[in-house]
Amino acid sequence: MIDREQFFRDVNKIVIKIGTSSITRKGCDHTKENCNIDPAFMESIAAQVSELRKQGKEVILVSSGAIGVGLNELGIAPKPREIPIRQAAAAVGQSILMQDWSRAFSRYGMKVAQMLLTYEFYSDRITYLNLRNSISTLLEYGVVPIINENDCTCTNEIEAIFGDNDKLSAMVASKIDADLLIILSDIDGLFDRNPKTHSDAKLLTLIKKITPEIESYGGDPTSFKGVGGMRTKIKAAKICSMAGCYVVIANSDVGDVILKIVSGEEIGTLFLAERHIQKNRARWIILARASGIVRVDSGAKAAVLRKNSLLPAGVVDVEGTFDRGDVVKLECEGKIFAKGITDYTSEELIKIKGTHTDQIESILGYNNYNNVIKKENIGILEELN
Repeated sequence: MIDREQFFRDVNKIVIKIGTSSITRKGCDHTKENCNIDPAFMESIAAQVSELRKQGKEVILVSSGAIGVGLNELGIAPKPREIPIRQAAAAVGQSILMQDWSRAFSRYGMKVAQMLLTYEFYSDRITYLNLRNSISTLLEYGVVPIINENDCTCTNEIEAIFGDNDKLSAMVASKIDADLLIILSDIDGLFDRNPKTHSDAKLLTLIKKITPEIESYGGDPTSFKGVGGMRTKIKAAKICSMAGCYVVIANSDVGDVILKIVSGEEIGTLFLAERHIQKNRARWIILARASGIVRVDSGAKAAVLRKNSLLPAGVVDVEGTFDRGDVVKLECEGKIFAKGITDYTSEELIKIKGTHTDQIESILGYNNYNNVIKKENIGILEELN
């Protein structure tokens, strides 16, 4: 039996992800996506965050709901397939969402800040560091950062990347070295089967390690308004586990659910964090978007896994077009095992693959580096997908 109170005793930095269903579902027609915001629920969140602040804890919110609220405001039928309509709805809904959050927190003397992100915030190192500094500064001034995906400018299909902000919340938690991520939804936690279709489904209160069996419990998304089903929540827990961050998935209907979780009450499903924590730079490399693939032989793979640099002699093939400084995947025998920052372009690598280091200059006419990827720029890949 795990004593949650002991585990959470030193929790200081907390990310709280709130799903669309939690923000909008009360009083809504459950056959529709476009529902009104529930101000009472938002005020309850603000009250709990205020209490956590009094305890000296730092809190960041990741809030979904902009698209549903925007569709409602525009009087558009739920789940339109046209991406421009969803982008427009997100733009309208986001402003309404932030007004309501600002109103809720102002009742407790707190200010909020809107932060809209896309996946690139984790792919570009400078953007990554700037955002980290921005969040830290806001927290220092007592401001509550409220983060959402920037749906109105997203170039990919909306919600396809993060999954109703589940993955986004995990990446933010990983980025800022959070101690705990709380994911609030319309379900009590992770069950061994879908509780909405199986009356004998069993709630799993503790997950020590995310195994293939645990992943199989994810199933399909459970909510018709948000796209963040249990599968995306398990993926989020895997990201946080790598970063040494605990995750609790719980039902937002529970009274004072956030305060109860932080105090150690056994609510929802707790995912434990790995004891070995990847360094922040390695986490960034692993989670950054790759620009190409470098295929290597088994000897090179073994060397990389022993924390050595990748040499051109071990490269057997190159896929994609990338520049120096880009993140690439490392593949051996059809399996991606690591990612790294390359010191050579794809065009250069095609020319020097399989050669010894002392041949680089004669082939290219110059020698940038002896290594294709330096060991400090390699992240061994945890299975996140």
